[in-house]
Amino acid sequence: MKKPFLFLLSVCAFCATGIARETLSLNDGWKFRYGWNFAGPKWAPVTLPHTWNTADAEADHPYTRTLGIYRTDLAVPSEWKGKRVFLRFKGAATVADVMVNDRWLGQHRGGYTAFCYEITDLLTPGKKVPMRVRVSNAETTDVLPLAGDFTVFGGLYRGVELIVTDPLCISPLDHGSSGVTIRQDSLTDAEARLSVHVRLLNPTGKEQTVTVEVAGKTFEGKGVTEATIPVTLPNPRRWDGVRDPFLYTLTAKVGTDSVTETFGVREFRFDPDKGFFLNGRHLRLRGVCRHQEWEGKLSALTEAEHLRDVEIMRDMGANAVRLAHYPQAKELYDACDRAGLIVWAEIPFVGPGGYDDEGYVPSERLHENARQQLVEMIRQHGNHPSIVTWGLFNELRMRPDPTPFLKELNALAKQEDPTRPTVAASNLGMDAPLTFVTDLIAWNRYDGWYGGMPKNLGAFLDAVHKKHPRLRIAISEYGAGASILHHEEAIRKPNAGGKFHPEAWQTEYHILNWAELSKRDFVWGSFIWNLFDFAASHRTEGDRNGINDKGLVTHDRKTFKDAFWFYKANWRDDIPVLHLCEKRFVERKADKIFVRAFSNVGPAELFVNGKSAGIAEPDALRVLTWKGVALNPGENVIELRAVNGKASDTCRWNRPKE
Repeated sequence: MKKPFLFLLSVCAFCATGIARETLSLNDGWKFRYGWNFAGPKWAPVTLPHTWNTADAEADHPYTRTLGIYRTDLAVPSEWKGKRVFLRFKGAATVADVMVNDRWLGQHRGGYTAFCYEITDLLTPGKKVPMRVRVSNAETTDVLPLAGDFTVFGGLYRGVELIVTDPLCISPLDHGSSGVTIRQDSLTDAEARLSVHVRLLNPTGKEQTVTVEVAGKTFEGKGVTEATIPVTLPNPRRWDGVRDPFLYTLTAKVGTDSVTETFGVREFRFDPDKGFFLNGRHLRLRGVCRHQEWEGKLSALTEAEHLRDVEIMRDMGANAVRLAHYPQAKELYDACDRAGLIVWAEIPFVGPGGYDDEGYVPSERLHENARQQLVEMIRQHGNHPSIVTWGLFNELRMRPDPTPFLKELNALAKQEDPTRPTVAASNLGMDAPLTFVTDLIAWNRYDGWYGGMPKNLGAFLDAVHKKHPRLRIAISEYGAGASILHHEEAIRKPNAGGKFHPEAWQTEYHILNWAELSKRDFVWGSFIWNLFDFAASHRTEGDRNGINDKGLVTHDRKTFKDAFWFYKANWRDDIPVLHLCEKRFVERKADKIFVRAFSNVGPAELFVNGKSAGIAEPDALRVLTWKGVALNPGENVIELRAVNGKASDTCRWNRPKE
């Protein structure tokens, strides 16, 4: 009883202030049970965000794709009389039916975008109203994704909120968006010209004055159900990636209602020969991919986890991120805006990869769902300056042929947002029809993991660029698995599907692949698969089942694999980086070993038990190596010191006593 009472107090406090709009968290006071499980546990109290799949990344735990039911009671204060009330879900995976006061409001199909209903007429001020949400993550053939090499978690995993406004308001009902779209029309050093589109809920039926306040100036427009307000910013300060991620704050107002958005002004282009340019400056996109989940919490993340992931990206030196394979939480996009990360956002139109499944079943219901999810993504996230491209698909196959429908989706994306190019991730050949659907194209390549060797990556890129010189190409995924528990003296490619995934091969893989990628300017970006280990329920490889271990960081974000430090040494020059590899390989067998390290501070000297093993110079990829380093029987204290004194690293290795 305490939580509803506190909620009521917060609402009354808001009403007493006279503020016209308030957004209130509705994450407390819920109860949950599985559907159709009347003989099982009764209702259990839960706090949102919540998923019933929190144990599904544990070894041999069953992957639960089922129906879950949530219920709560909403205390409606008397002060809400004359107000409008909206119920907004930030994400419900993957199909949700919503009932308020025993009335069905509708069904939302798609787990990765927000949706909103008005519930004003279902509320009685001064009374409690029951709410019930039936959520299913069961497999379907008409809701994206149909397939994918990742776990589809179920539940109200992003939280729920109430929006309370006066009768005349900016609409929260436009595909789950804020109702305010900021479009950059032109940009020069002298001025930025914008169009701000505001959608209204207007019970008067009369024309209303809508104002926009930004950078200390006020602009005005008029409309009945919508208004477009031209805005001019003199001497604009550009959003310039990690160098200067400057954001403007804009407030749109109608009557007593207002909505505040942040945005940035920037110009960018993709060149088929020279790659990506931001504000006229060439910028090599050094990217990572990210799934929205953590060990223990999986998809039910708070803002703290999103912020930590962005912090890790920036710590490594990444300047771009592909948010795979679905729209992610607003808090994550906001953090990317503030950090200056370039973002590839995409819908969950995902093929089965190397598995026997279908990512596309050509029904009109699926087509409609794909259109819906694309529009929702663009409307909800289009104001983020970090986003530079909309992704339409990942690893689709040619049977059944999705090309005609993908062309339709591409046209829809351009209609919704003509300012950003479209992109796709393919695992087909360079001449496949899917290569030519989107404005940009990228490939998922695992040369040196699933087959071939990293030199094949460079050969493929050169062949594509030679045969199709006008294509703007990138690498959307590349990676190799690694267990922090698996080690051996030899550096050799293991069986990708096997149980032994030595960390040293992942390190070697990334050194060799980055050598190919870093010297080709026509490749506009590359995205490591993956920054973090993540749940993939069907996998039975590496040191535990149910995990894709290609991450450079472990699932719990506690351990940074050696490949992470390789990129940090190459991608950062603003801080000293000196890292000794294989520190977790404590129990050594050989009396003489190969030692590798990464340095952005120049040459370093290696010491074994206080005795110098020599000074090594970093190569072009900032790799230091020592061969035939002798270890004494028993414990060996290893120390690495930069010659310039700016950094050091240390570890202990044991060799069996004779």
